[in-house]
Amino acid sequence: MPTGPEPVTADPPAARLPLRRRLLPVIALLLLAPWAAECSWGGFAIDDFLPVLIFLGPMYGGAAILIRETARHLGAGWPTMVLLAAAFGVLQAGLVDQSLFNPDYLDDTQYADTRAAAEATLVPGLEFSLRQAFDYVGNHILLTICAPIVLIESFLAPGRRLRPWLSRPGLVVVAVVYLLGSLLVFTSSEGRKNFLASPLQLAFAGTVIIVLIGAALLPSWRKPRPRPTDPSSVGATRRSRRAPHPLWVGLLVVVVRFGADLTPGWPGVAIALTLAAAAGGLIAYWSSRSGWGERHVLVAGTAGLVTAAAFAYLVPPYSPASPAAALAGDIAVSVVTVALVGGAWWRLAAPHRTVIRAGRGPQSRPG
Repeated sequence: MPTGPEPVTADPPAARLPLRRRLLPVIALLLLAPWAAECSWGGFAIDDFLPVLIFLGPMYGGAAILIRETARHLGAGWPTMVLLAAAFGVLQAGLVDQSLFNPDYLDDTQYADTRAAAEATLVPGLEFSLRQAFDYVGNHILLTICAPIVLIESFLAPGRRLRPWLSRPGLVVVAVVYLLGSLLVFTSSEGRKNFLASPLQLAFAGTVIIVLIGAALLPSWRKPRPRPTDPSSVGATRRSRRAPHPLWVGLLVVVVRFGADLTPGWPGVAIALTLAAAAGGLIAYWSSRSGWGERHVLVAGTAGLVTAAAFAYLVPPYSPASPAAALAGDIAVSVVTVALVGGAWWRLAAPHRTVIRAGRGPQSRPG
């Protein structure tokens, strides 16, 4: 039963929102996903940003929307989205552009010199680099899917952040857009580059995708986990079990990012996989503690994006570009990243500030 007035920031149910407001986060995610995936780390100069959004938006953005909507319609959370993002990463690199299996994929770019490092971790029989697989799939999880979703959700009113945005007809439209975008990349000479993986390689990628999707759709991810909320109920010991400050979560993601590149070859891959697994387990553990909130999720989801944007100045774009265009792109990346992450951080505190101003906060006194 109701215990007080409705929060002043509550949104009406999605079905009663104007079409424009219902579609705004969908369009934003459609555009943000390709920018985060390909531009945020310095892969393109500023004059290539718009072509990237047009050419790759349907595929990257469509995938991000479908993954987010699937999880929210199922009542699942981030474990489901991360697993689906990993499945998308394998699908993209293994079946669509097939960069995972094409040893010549980067030869016509300014990253041709990374071929030797990739070949140092070739998986016998399947002939793909485990180092590249970790980088490709990991970047799709962090940059293409998780960071755009958490950013867009953070800008929405509290009542809409965890709700689905699209009904079944809308999902069908997005699915068609995604398939067409993927087909465009698959058939393009700049996408798949006229390479076709072997049947064994395609079967391996397909099997991994099915396993990841099956794991993502397990009913256990839809069971809410109780989180303690009353520190006084168990005494002073509860203070030691509170979630750490959000910035510690971000620091953990940054450590994984740098630790993964410490050593080349198989030892480096082993370190990278160990760090990623340990960080994922620790974040899952922290998320079950009291005090874990939306800002923790925001930092965990965007720390990889912030790190990529910070080091965009040190990496070249795929294709040669003038120093001015490359620098302008890197500066634009910094500005956009700071604006998005800073705005999302501020937005998550907006309901609290609004409640205080309205005189309904815990510190307000009757007049």
